[in-house]
Amino acid sequence: MSNDELSLKVKNAIEESLELKKLVLQQKLYKILVEMGELVVSSIINGGKVLICGNGGSAADAQHLTAEFLIRLTSEVNREGIPAISLLQDSSTFTAAINDFDPKDLFKRNLQTLAKPEDILLAISTSGDSENIVQVLKTAKEIDVKTLGFLGSDGGDSLQYCDLSFIVPSNKTARVQEVHITAGHALIEYVEAKLLKERFLKLS
Repeated sequence: MSNDELSLKVKNAIEESLELKKLVLQQKLYKILVEMGELVVSSIINGGKVLICGNGGSAADAQHLTAEFLIRLTSEVNREGIPAISLLQDSSTFTAAINDFDPKDLFKRNLQTLAKPEDILLAISTSGDSENIVQVLKTAKEIDVKTLGFLGSDGGDSLQYCDLSFIVPSNKTARVQEVHITAGHALIEYVEAKLLKERFLKLS
């Protein structure tokens, strides 16, 4: 493969990402993020927290968004922290869970231990078919925890267990993940702005 062909792969990846985000705007799929934001705001005001989970790159996104809820998204909005936790805990907890129990119950067990009815679960899955994601969503419904899904393609098996779903219309994992993290940032911006407006959060 020539250098020009290699450069074209980079260009095409960026163009694909841009086109997919444009599609989200054109189809007004972003509007569901406002509804999700309202659920998160209500949860936080009522003493709840956001519980986030995903596998692989989506696990990194879960930890990424958790950090931005807890600390801050930008230095321009230097506010108090917003309660959030990733259901993918430290490596000791993770390896204990998959060694002592079925791997499909990894997130389910942590949810059962940490969640209360005021909380919100945000499950991130590019396919929507990961068994541990489906299981944690089903469990959340059983214990009356509201469920949000950041999904891809057609939403997969997870879709039926989500109260609200932001579905990226693509089956390319990398492109879906790129839109998911943008959506996560937009969601946090909405939540922090609304909580500041409600005077529930204070600027530091």
